[in-house]
Amino acid sequence: MDAELLLAHVLGVTRTGLLTAAAVPDDAATRFAALVGQRADRVPLQHLTGRAAFRHLELSVGPGVFVPRPETEQLAGWALDRLAATDAPVVVDLGAGSGAIALSVAHEHPAARVTAVERDISAIEWTRHNAAVRAAAGDTPVEVISGDMTDPHLLRELDGAVDVVVSNPPYVPDGAVVPREVADHDPPLALWGGPDGLDVVRGLLVTAARLLRPGGWLGIEHADQQGSAVPALVRAHGGFTDVADHPDLAGRPRYTTARRAAG
Repeated sequence: MDAELLLAHVLGVTRTGLLTAAAVPDDAATRFAALVGQRADRVPLQHLTGRAAFRHLELSVGPGVFVPRPETEQLAGWALDRLAATDAPVVVDLGAGSGAIALSVAHEHPAARVTAVERDISAIEWTRHNAAVRAAAGDTPVEVISGDMTDPHLLRELDGAVDVVVSNPPYVPDGAVVPREVADHDPPLALWGGPDGLDVVRGLLVTAARLLRPGGWLGIEHADQQGSAVPALVRAHGGFTDVADHPDLAGRPRYTTARRAAG
């Protein structure tokens, strides 16, 4: 599949368009061979094409930004389900990276006011680029903020006013063995989360509890080994109800949700 997608990229056609491609010019064949060599050396497919599909969007990605994964599409879908009955919801995406979740919410719920927060100075350039492209395409503009999701002063103007806080934070335990595509190409600030992988999540909970209105929702992606640890952290933090964990399409624990308690 990767080889087909790379050939389609070189020829400027869709993958299904390969079925009717009459020939591959010599220059395209040379470019294709070079890309296949890079992919065999574990350069991410999305870095080679410069594009990543996410729900109904195609986003620009490359060195310096985390490549959005299909598993995260479920977290975005969960957030949109929570917002379906709200006319003008306020949404904050903490650690936005490419902007995948934030831009999907703005695309699929045009009345939403969405803020994307990103700390990494390289990643936020991709966030801004993708946000500008989607706004030019007619989507509701997303505000992109440079900031740390654990900063106690972050977005103080939204305290108690946010309907949904969603995050795919860094959650890989320090020293964990990860594929070369991840270790060599994903930005460290998007990956490593301390000895147990949950240092950033702990700080994120403080920020989310402050931002959410009573009854507002929180969604946090996590590693499949953290399906018990993250819900336990949320319960121990206090101030949240309806804490639940959800599996991905492969049945592995993937994200935790909770609701801000009244009071």
